Amino acid sequence: MRRPTALIAEDEPLLAQALEAELAAAWPELQVVARAGDGRSAVREALAHLPHVLFLDIRMPGLDGLGAAAELADAWPTDEAPMPQLVFVTAYDEYAIRAFDAQAVDYVLKPVQAARLRKTVARLQQALAAQPLAEASERSATAFPDAPAAHADAALEQTLAQWRQLLAAASAGAGSTGTVATAPLKFIAASDAGGATVRMVPIDEVLYFEAADKYVRVLTATQEYLIRTPLKQLMPQLDADAFWQVHRAVVVRSAAIESVHRDEAGKLHLALRGRSEKIPVSRLYAHLFRAM
Repeated sequence: MRRPTALIAEDEPLLAQALEAELAAAWPELQVVARAGDGRSAVREALAHLPHVLFLDIRMPGLDGLGAAAELADAWPTDEAPMPQLVFVTAYDEYAIRAFDAQAVDYVLKPVQAARLRKTVARLQQALAAQPLAEASERSATAFPDAPAAHADAALEQTLAQWRQLLAAASAGAGSTGTVATAPLKFIAASDAGGATVRMVPIDEVLYFEAADKYVRVLTATQEYLIRTPLKQLMPQLDADAFWQVHRAVVVRSAAIESVHRDEAGKLHLALRGRSEKIPVSRLYAHLFRAM
């Protein structure tokens, strides 16, 4: 394998420098090929360099680390390079760390702690060392046309599963206040299109939620409303069995899904009962719609 490479996305330059310096000491072979100060830049630089490892600060201006990871999961050219290992960078917070530790996934604390970083490096080295074995297995199976695709699909799904786990832990940690979870919402207080009237929309009528700029759209079979609560804050208040996240910006009522379609590019789209538009499904959540 070529020399391991990494991208650091951190909006505080001194902390980015400290992380790079500690990485140089703990992992001299690692080459930091790009640094980014915000999520949008991180997505752009990651797709330009295709590094082996992404260090993403959870909280960054504009697009945060969670959003950048979700975008990269869809945009990553898996035919050119395997999806990278993902490590979130977070300021110390007992609830965030508890969320990460509960899922046995990795993170880096700010300020950087050398001993903790060495553990992260060891896990990354172990994960990257396994990749050439998978690639060699695929090459050796070229005599069997279906084998390489099967190996590639299995490796991709394993990585996506790890990303889903890490995104869930990061989201739980970033949004946690330490309070006891409340019962699922029964009504949504939402503005109509004009913004002059607030209506109490029964949650049972909502077909899907879609993040849009500073608002979240609330769609029923016949109406559209707006709320200001970010999607990541709204989701813990929804019944997880009734509402599924299918895209970083979309949560749908599972019972409203009528059919799933795959386009020529292989991307999935949902048709909902009562709505004419097609809902895109992120690569991260495509596993929900595999034939049983």
